[in-house]
Amino acid sequence: MPTSSENILFGMGNPLLDISAVVDKDFLDKYGLKPNDQILAEDKHKALFDEIVKKNKVEYHAGGSTQNSVKIAQWMIQKPHKVATFFGCIGKDHFGEILKKKAAEAHVDAHYYEQNEEPTGTCAACITGDNRSLVANLAAANCYKKEKHLDLDSNWELVEKAKVYYIAGFFLTVSPESILKVAKHASDNNKVFCMNLSAPFISQFFKEPLMKVMPYVDILFGNETEAATFAKEQGFETDDITEIAKKTQNLPKENKKRQRVVVFTQGKDDTVATVGEKVTMFPVLDIDQNDIVDTNGAGDAFVGGFLSELVQERSLEECIRAGHYAANVIIRRVGCTFPEKPDFH
Repeated sequence: MPTSSENILFGMGNPLLDISAVVDKDFLDKYGLKPNDQILAEDKHKALFDEIVKKNKVEYHAGGSTQNSVKIAQWMIQKPHKVATFFGCIGKDHFGEILKKKAAEAHVDAHYYEQNEEPTGTCAACITGDNRSLVANLAAANCYKKEKHLDLDSNWELVEKAKVYYIAGFFLTVSPESILKVAKHASDNNKVFCMNLSAPFISQFFKEPLMKVMPYVDILFGNETEAATFAKEQGFETDDITEIAKKTQNLPKENKKRQRVVVFTQGKDDTVATVGEKVTMFPVLDIDQNDIVDTNGAGDAFVGGFLSELVQERSLEECIRAGHYAANVIIRRVGCTFPEKPDFH
């Protein structure tokens, strides 16, 4: 069986410093937040970041959807270190230094584009019960520049070194041209390019860049809400998740050597995946409601677990099993955090 090697996995996205705290309903109402959602910060949310830090006991973690996933893939694999390369943009500031430190501690080979215009991005996870409302202030993460970073020979060499690529849909709001360059490289070299629908607003408001990349997508991830929104935007005229998976699989594809795989998670319900011509349901691991601490990061963790087996060329079933395991571990803890070692066999 192939094992992992350094830089075999490549991720690119929005590096954010996660700030998580348990809040009350009044806090959500004050900032017009839904209990279970993810949004980009507007002006009315700017004070939220200060308030959450001042009024609550907060935890800081290196975050951002893609960075979380590659971090978890590394944790699942354990050795060698630096299995994953990660690209994204940060500020030259204190939070940026914390982020670099956290990425290094997680053994992720992060190569950040550092600039002075904007501060390092942050993401507030406002936790109430089993729900979490994410408010991301992308700031520096928005400033990634293809020509200033991805196109540099020393960086592009790291892209070429990888065999599996993963980019969350969130990055479509930042640098679709960077995504396309990586996606085309993967397709031209018969490597595996994976993407995530990430949030309903991506399918709604970034439909054009999303559909430009879709022909290069070998594996598409999403959850039930994102799948439903995507189906509506694409005019699929069905709300049956297995039908949506099938129709998504059959969208135009560049590299005909690989049939597209579509994987939709549904919280505690079965994960839906296209396996060849059929759609299969994979039950998640049982968990007692009382053991669920924070569902924040469950989706990122699922992808991370999945990728950890994918880079080792394991079967789809094994990839999903690892995804379920990682998600099951993550939801028992606050934020996208994990114990020292996985217990996955």
